[in-house]
Amino acid sequence: MAKAMKIVRRSLHAFSRSYQAFAAVAALLVFPASAATLLAQSLPSLSSPILRSISSRLAFLFEAAGFPPSQFFSLLNSKLSQSIFTFVSTLPFALTFSLLAKASVLRTTYGIRRRGAASLLRLYPSLALTHLFNSWLVLSANAAVLSLLFLAFNVLDALHLSSSGSVLVLSASGVILYSFVLANAVATCNLSVVISAIDGRGGYHSILKTLVLLRGRTATAITLTLPASLGMAAIEALFQYRVVRPYRLTARFHPSAIWEAFSIGYVHSLLVVLDTIMACVFLRSCRSTVWSRWSNYDHDVDVASEEKIALRV
Repeated sequence: MAKAMKIVRRSLHAFSRSYQAFAAVAALLVFPASAATLLAQSLPSLSSPILRSISSRLAFLFEAAGFPPSQFFSLLNSKLSQSIFTFVSTLPFALTFSLLAKASVLRTTYGIRRRGAASLLRLYPSLALTHLFNSWLVLSANAAVLSLLFLAFNVLDALHLSSSGSVLVLSASGVILYSFVLANAVATCNLSVVISAIDGRGGYHSILKTLVLLRGRTATAITLTLPASLGMAAIEALFQYRVVRPYRLTARFHPSAIWEAFSIGYVHSLLVVLDTIMACVFLRSCRSTVWSRWSNYDHDVDVASEEKIALRV
């Protein structure tokens, strides 16, 4: 926890030191992606057939898998439907504006010395490939958790232990497992994007390097994902309350609501930038630790060699 707080302080210091550059990136590059995300999460509530279509198919899938009807799976169905709709509708913005914004933030934070738009375009292929592999990783994490829950509920049913109490306990365990696996997947995705930009090699190579670097640092990585995740969730809820809810009540936008929508979208963009900065600072901390360990290892090897030579003499 102390190490995570130290990384957060360093990230805030880096953000304030280059605030003008990061504010420009948030306004020009991140804002379209943030606005698309906020609008995509509002559209299902305004056009219910889209959400109802996705939710009905997921409900049919859960029923075919043998999941018992419970509040946990209703909530999971709603969350997955929202996530699928948001991912598909914002994919063009994520592959363009969001990746270029992350490349610009990484270039400023991590000290990549190439300047200009050409350097951003050189970083883009590795970032795009890593983003696609990250999407596959998150999908695999969701599928793995659902498969484990499928096996657990079917084992309970085969042993005739599927009472309301056992279903409740298993559902609570499923919530904890799902949250833990998803948090690990998000932390891995955030760090793999930074590694792909620095190494210039995207795809599964960046994910494998991330998994190696996260050994023994998983708790710190998950802790670092919480501030940005909670902040974005709060901003999305504020957008629903201050912009979407008045529109549903009056069926029109007021000038003040439009101004609030732009302000909320810009704050969301700043949080995306800050989340990328924290990933950069965390990677630098991991690499410095690994480098110091290797330096100590080399020093110990040299000392041992010198002792062996002295004994031979």
